[in-house]
Amino acid sequence: MSRLAVVCGGSRGIGRAVSRLLALRGCRVAVLSRNEDSARDTVASLPGDGHVSFSCDVSKEQNVQKTFETLQKNSGNITYLVNAAGINLDALLLRTRPEDMVSVLHTNLLGSMLTCRAALRSMLHTKDAAIVNIGSVVGLKGNAGQTLYSASKAGLEGFTRSLAKEVASRKIRVNLLAPGFIKTDMTAGVTDERVRAVPLGRFGEPEEVAQATLFLLESPYVTGQVLVVDGGLQLAM
Repeated sequence: MSRLAVVCGGSRGIGRAVSRLLALRGCRVAVLSRNEDSARDTVASLPGDGHVSFSCDVSKEQNVQKTFETLQKNSGNITYLVNAAGINLDALLLRTRPEDMVSVLHTNLLGSMLTCRAALRSMLHTKDAAIVNIGSVVGLKGNAGQTLYSASKAGLEGFTRSLAKEVASRKIRVNLLAPGFIKTDMTAGVTDERVRAVPLGRFGEPEEVAQATLFLLESPYVTGQVLVVDGGLQLAM
């Protein structure tokens, strides 16, 4: 059977672009999203056969565990896992509510931890298994007004590197992708002035991030790395 790829947050933005590219590469794609209708619509748009959708809130342990158990039972072992689910609640720290702190950290950081843990036992039985976590250049450089988002994505870097060490002996690779300003709903409020600070002078496209994700999934000698896809934004920060 073709490889099974699980894309968390696979119905929108970067996740949707990754889902489509993996389907074009011949993978069976499992699209996970909190919005069941959105996940189903994405699956219906994918080329190829064998794709499935799940309503799954990655911040909820029991929801994640049940989803991955059902997935393995019905679709087989997982080869690829891409963690693209994320939220952003920007505010100065002094104006940030504790419940927002919990929400961002649970979705962006704990969510990836839970999905990786749920997928790993299945991935032990597949060849060339790989995980890509989607971080952010903000997690590497920081940004005023984005303390929560930055902390969650910085934590994802440490988690990715540590997990890569844990599972390397089992031939499972784990890498982090750090996008900059990508044209998605999350960056709808980014001003043209901020985009002009990007050396390449434009937003990135979700499809460009998907190409980088595919590179990390398919590169057999790359693990524990951070690949920045930001049009040179880091150079200006």
